[in-house]
Amino acid sequence: MILELADIRIKPGHEAEFEEAIARGLQTVISRAKGFQGAKVNKGVESPDRFILQIFWNTLEDHTVGFRESPLFTEWRAIVGPFFAAPPVVEHFVLTYKS
Repeated sequence: MILELADIRIKPGHEAEFEEAIARGLQTVISRAKGFQGAKVNKGVESPDRFILQIFWNTLEDHTVGFRESPLFTEWRAIVGPFFAAPPVVEHFVLTYKS
């Protein structure tokens, strides 16, 4: 399993609207992507305009090819993109330890 970690900064003052949009986008768009296994969203305490999105994929290619190169990505960005203050920083991880 692959963890996609996206560090998202949104335009200040739009936190509540973004929270609704990201939940809607995950439920209606990303959930339909091949290899999608679930997601979590965390909001910054000290920086309320910062969100950490975690998406779990079966494989790296499910995200980088299957999703990013599909029409679903365009749908997703139309929902959440208008809130971005800057492009998200996205990295991928594999689990090495769990307790």
